[in-house]
This record gives sequence, C-alpha cells and structure tokens, in this order.
Amino acid sequence: MIQHPSDVALKSGIQAMNQGIEPSRRDPIRTSRIGNLPVNRIGVNEAVELIMQQLRVNSTDRKPFSVLGVNAQIVNLAMESKRFASAMHSGDLLYADGISIVLASRILGCPLPERVPGGELMELLCREGAKDGMSVYLLGGLEGAAEKAAKVLEERYAGIRVAGVCCPPIGFEKDSGELARVRESIRVARPDFLFVCLGAPKQEFWVAENAPSLPVGVVVPLGAAFDTLAGLRKRAPVWARKTGMEWLYRLVKEPRRLWRRYLIGNPQFVLMTLRQLFAR
Repeated sequence: MIQHPSDVALKSGIQAMNQGIEPSRRDPIRTSRIGNLPVNRIGVNEAVELIMQQLRVNSTDRKPFSVLGVNAQIVNLAMESKRFASAMHSGDLLYADGISIVLASRILGCPLPERVPGGELMELLCREGAKDGMSVYLLGGLEGAAEKAAKVLEERYAGIRVAGVCCPPIGFEKDSGELARVRESIRVARPDFLFVCLGAPKQEFWVAENAPSLPVGVVVPLGAAFDTLAGLRKRAPVWARKTGMEWLYRLVKEPRRLWRRYLIGNPQFVLMTLRQLFAR
C-alpha cells in the first residue's frame, strides 16, 4: 500500500521521538499553509500520540511543548497582527480546530485529514495521562469553571492528578503582581499538562510570553473548553458538529458575544482563502 507523504513524515517524527530526537514542525511535507500559518496535517489520534511521546521525552529544563489550535478567527487575527502571528509561529504543533480550516485546506489543494476539537483533545490527553498518573493545571475559564472541569476530569479519568486550578481576574496579565502570583502557582505545581482557557488572542499571547520559562511538559490553549466541560456553556449537538454548522449553533446561542466573530470574521476568512487560491 502506498503511503501518503504526510503519513510517512508523521511516523518518522514519532520514531524520532522514541529515540529522544525532537522532530521539526516546520517540515513542509507535514503542514498546510492557511493564510500565513502552517497547520500540521495530523488527525486527533496522531496528535495525541505525538504529544504524549513528546511529553515522555521532555524535561523541566527544556521549553514546554506548545500545542495551538487554528480556526478561522485565529487565521484572521494572524493576518491582521504580526505580534499574534509571531505568537502562533512559536508553537510546536498547530492543529486544525475548526471545520473552516479543513475546508480551506481542501480548496487550496493541501488537505488536512480532519478537524481536531480542542475540548476532545484535552480529554484524550487526560485519558492517556491518567494511565501514568500525570498531572494537569487548569488556568482560566468563567468563574468556577476550572474547578468544576477539574472534578469532571478526575471522575472520568481515574489516575489523572489535578495539580492546580486558577481563574485569574480580568486583566491579570497586565498586573505584574497578579501575573507573578499565577506564574508562581504554576511553577510550584509543575504540571505535566497546562491547559489555558483565556480566549483568543489573550491565551496565545500569554502562552508565547510565559510558558517557555515555566516547568511544565505540554501547554495547550483551549478557548472555552473549561466552560463547556463544566456545563456553563452548552456544546453544539452532534448533528451540528458533523455537518460543520457548529458555528451557527453557537451564534444563535450567544449572538451578542459571537456576532462579530462569525458574521464579519467568516466572510473575511473566505475572501482570504480565495485570494490565496488565485495567488497560486
């Protein structure tokens, strides 16, 4: 059976990690360029395997492995802001956390295998980490969301250890004292997984500027994943997720918060994709 080049590259990357060698995310065979971001051609199961392999060879004296989700909003922000684009490019693994990214990749002739939902990725990592008694730290979310989400994870994945939870006040990243308190809490906890739910672009900026100096294994910004897991926000039904209409469901549920992102951002993303297609 003939293997797709991206499959070969992925397997060689995992083999390299087994030998203690860190593969490069910049390998063009393994990425699809959407806007000005390279998105790894990787499915959810391969992503979990790759992250777990990296975690097992990582040590606290090295830069944490940074895993960043890419959706239409993220691409738009990266096109508008060089600072944000730089924060995204600092990631070690960029995955398609949006059906729009998958569709755009197909239009551009560099198809991504599937969408990798951030919340699902978090739970799968916890499931695998629980087998080795790994620890997690939850930063962000709505008030009380991190605590509730932590309890759900402990109940679902026996063996996972919650090293800490923190819901800092709005604007904490601009308060040196509050920022230092959050950093010290994470430094003391030394978690294997640091999940960050501060919303884009704040969470990506925070990860790029703070995570490299923290003793954690893997850091993953996840938007509203804590809120959904805690039951404070309803996840879209299966039919909406399978048909790519999750964005419409969310817009109907939270129009005041999301109208600009979807009604302005989605057409903007479509135009960007068409420009990229015709530029080729």
